[in-house]
Formats: sequence, structure tokens, C-alpha cells
Amino acid sequence: MKNTIINSLGAPEPVGAYPHARRVGDLLFLSGIGPRRFGSKEIPGVSLDADGKVISYDIATQTHAVFENVATVLASAGLGFEHLADVTVFLTNMASDFATYNTIYAEYLSEHRPCRTTVEIGALPTPIAIELKCIAVFPDALTS
Repeated sequence: MKNTIINSLGAPEPVGAYPHARRVGDLLFLSGIGPRRFGSKEIPGVSLDADGKVISYDIATQTHAVFENVATVLASAGLGFEHLADVTVFLTNMASDFATYNTIYAEYLSEHRPCRTTVEIGALPTPIAIELKCIAVFPDALTS
């Protein structure tokens, strides 16, 4: 059974002791992926005050950035959105952000339709409003 760590060039650096993804057999498990930009601490669509507290954020900008980062990690493993089997979405404000996020989610994944769970949480480890946790399947597993 394959058990390989994948660290993607071009995806934001992990903020802890974990890889971008790990292949176990025919599955690829992505660590939580947020909207941060590669090579910087910049979070698209977020305005912070002098103390690092969120003043405002744009969920549409963050959602697009998250999907770009997921695509980068998947591509590092030779996969794309069509290989996603399951997506867990963490939002910090379901009431104000769900409709926008859901519309953008459909732009990226309505054709492939992976299973999905969306939950509201109190906070994420950095000042972001959305994070995705994904599981993908390698193509060989889909044909056997």
C-alpha cells in the first residue's frame, strides 16, 4: 500500500506540523486548506486591524482562493476536482456566508458532485472565514 506525503509547491505553507496531503493506498487526504497565498501571510479578502483582528472579510474572494489552493495541492498529486470524493467545509459564519460560498462551490464542483458536509465553527487557526478538508480518489481505483 502506498503511503506518501505530498507537499505542494505553490500552495500556502502549512501553519503546523502537517503536510498538504497524504496518499494512503488509492486515497488522497488533504489537510485543511484555507485561502492564504503561497509565500506570504496574505489572506485574500481580509482586512485586519493593528492587533491582527478581522475588521472585515469577503467570503467570495476567500472561497475562490481556497478552491485555487485545493486545485494546486490536487495537481501536485496528479489529480483534479473530478477526483474529489468528499469535501468538508468549515465556515465561521453560516448565516451570512453560506449562500455565497454555496454558489461558488457549485462553479467548481457541480459537475463532479463529491459528497459534502458544511459546518459552522467558532474560529479557525488563522483569521480566515472558510477552510476545506478534502478526500480524493486516484483514477486507478475508479476503474477497478
